[in-house]
Amino acid sequence: MKAFDAKHIKNVVLLGSHGCGKTTLAETMLFEAGLINRRGRVEDKNTVSDFHPIEHERGSSVYATCLHTEWRNFKINIIDTPGLDDLVGETIPALRVADTCVLLLDAHHGVEVGTDLVWEHMQRYDRPVIIGINQLDHANADFDLTLAQAKEHFGNAVTVMQYPVEQGEGFHRIIDLLKMTMYVFKDAGGKPEKQPIPESEKARAEELHKILVEKAAENDEMLMEHYFERGELDEDEMRLGLKQGMMKRTCFPVFCLSALRNMGSGRLMGFIDNVAPSAVEMPPEPLATDGNEPSALWLECRADGPAVLFTFKTMMEPKTGQLTFFKVMSGTVKEGQELVNDNNGTTERVGQLFIVEGKERKQVDQLAAGDIGCTLKLKDTSTAHTLHAPGKSIKLQPIAYPQPRLRLTIKAKDQKLEEKLHAALLEIQKEDPTIQLHYMRETGQQVVSGQGELHLNLLKWRLGHQYKIEIDFGSPRVSYRETIRKPAAAMYRHKKQTGGSGQFGEVHLKIEPWYEGIPEPTGHSLRGKDEHDLPTGGKLVFYNCIVGGVIDAKFMPSILKGIMEKMEKGPLTGSPARDVRVIVHDGKMHPVDSNDISFKIAGTMAFKEAFINAEPQLMEPIQEIVVRVPEDLMGDVMTDLQNRRSVVMGVEGQGRFQVITALTPLAELDRYSTTLRSLTQGRGTYTEKFHTYQQVPTELQHKLMSSHKEEEVMA
Repeated sequence: MKAFDAKHIKNVVLLGSHGCGKTTLAETMLFEAGLINRRGRVEDKNTVSDFHPIEHERGSSVYATCLHTEWRNFKINIIDTPGLDDLVGETIPALRVADTCVLLLDAHHGVEVGTDLVWEHMQRYDRPVIIGINQLDHANADFDLTLAQAKEHFGNAVTVMQYPVEQGEGFHRIIDLLKMTMYVFKDAGGKPEKQPIPESEKARAEELHKILVEKAAENDEMLMEHYFERGELDEDEMRLGLKQGMMKRTCFPVFCLSALRNMGSGRLMGFIDNVAPSAVEMPPEPLATDGNEPSALWLECRADGPAVLFTFKTMMEPKTGQLTFFKVMSGTVKEGQELVNDNNGTTERVGQLFIVEGKERKQVDQLAAGDIGCTLKLKDTSTAHTLHAPGKSIKLQPIAYPQPRLRLTIKAKDQKLEEKLHAALLEIQKEDPTIQLHYMRETGQQVVSGQGELHLNLLKWRLGHQYKIEIDFGSPRVSYRETIRKPAAAMYRHKKQTGGSGQFGEVHLKIEPWYEGIPEPTGHSLRGKDEHDLPTGGKLVFYNCIVGGVIDAKFMPSILKGIMEKMEKGPLTGSPARDVRVIVHDGKMHPVDSNDISFKIAGTMAFKEAFINAEPQLMEPIQEIVVRVPEDLMGDVMTDLQNRRSVVMGVEGQGRFQVITALTPLAELDRYSTTLRSLTQGRGTYTEKFHTYQQVPTELQHKLMSSHKEEEVMA
């Protein structure tokens, strides 16, 4: 394969809502460049990009796919991304390594919900943006309306570079305002004929050209002077100004496309070559500290710099094993080179190097700064790791993935496959870090979290088809906590005689609610104190107040052990107990029959009885949720939140959206992401985090206690 220097490598990511034509455009770009002889179709399941079985079954992209094309002595690396927000775990890594975003809009749907959602992610990365208005050959295409919506949603940086002379089924002519030329396409598309702008379009074209020139000039003082002197800029000057505007995000050039009929893609590729910045022209990458926070140091993408790779995607292939995709952030990487993984300190040998074309791989002997490729079988390297030449430590910032929005329990239908299921989930998690696994010790449930119903259903499909494991999803049990509201006392005598040595232990104790700063107990002689920070939160404070030797000191640890075991599964619902202090002040023992097990049982039963008599209270986890919804749909969302026992803490305007902050019981958030999408036609999003534990309402507490008793009887 031809070698390209860093300035002639361009990295673009295709973004947009589901169905806007990203995969079709990628296919057309490969065809135009001559890398494929025949354009595939999504409907025919034969595109280069969508090659996974699940993509064929669904008829849409599920994974981000790396491609490349060569156009007029430039190499363009293309990453085709899925358009559904549930699959954002594929989109964000592509954004992280791309140098230019190509945002596609569907000319007959305009700016869609999915467009707004992907725009939110684009905003975090400050990448240059090109807007392609696609499907202008659709019967209901409306370029002007789509353009107006783009300006409304994305601001005045939206700049017309091209506009169609006609649209709909007769679309075949595009006026280019940079070159001031009309491109005329045949019905089959392909290379257009260049013609002068017709008289009927000259006034509009000249007006829009003037706006484009001003947009280019405003980004550079020298260009502005030339514009004032001559009233015009030449084509090279406009390219320079537009590049600067794209990098400053003051200019989002708009192109006209029919990817399906191969109209406009060649001009778009030429603009990417000549104007879109390469990696070496982009601002340097911030380095990370040990805590992954940004540091004051930066890494420049230089061909003569140290060799540095950043991994952005991992794939597990059944026969090949782990395939790791990376961008060369600096220097040159060669086959057989040894690099240090700065995330874990291990040394990796880079074996074979490949450039990727969907499922096909082409071996190369080296990759230069700014290029994208992959390698096989890195042992200790995962997604978002930094590998560099030995010597100075270099660590790039990690990829910031969104928090999960849906949690479900997962178990194999065949219990014999549980171990295989766990191994499969860990392997899938390597590929998709937005899948999170968590074992809830309190409830004994394995929980899997993802971005939504579709995301987890795709996980289920993979487990069934790829790993041959049938699974069941369920709603996770809420991890409640138990505590007390007043002091109480109890005693318990454990006595058991079985013919030989018996068992005997008697424990008298008091329990009280514990809180930070509580004074030491009075009225007892304090012999010892143990403070325990419980693994499930809260505290147990244990006092030994035995006098006169009524219980030997060697049995106190057994009493404490019995109490702690009971606190792991509290008396009310089997949930962990917390924030209790226990005072053991009296008891009895037998010179022969007393032993550790006797006092452990006596301590457990005395604590249980005292707990029941101390006005026990069930506590539930409260989440702080931040809901972002369109202003016109806020009423429905607020009503739904109130029905979920939420306490609204504030509402703040954010452009066309309202941001609601509320405290909501976790028990009320089961599948909330699905409900929110339904209420807002997919335009609402939310995040959540743990806030505190609060008392459960009395009626709900009684209901939960009754359910627990029924479960104990059934067991």
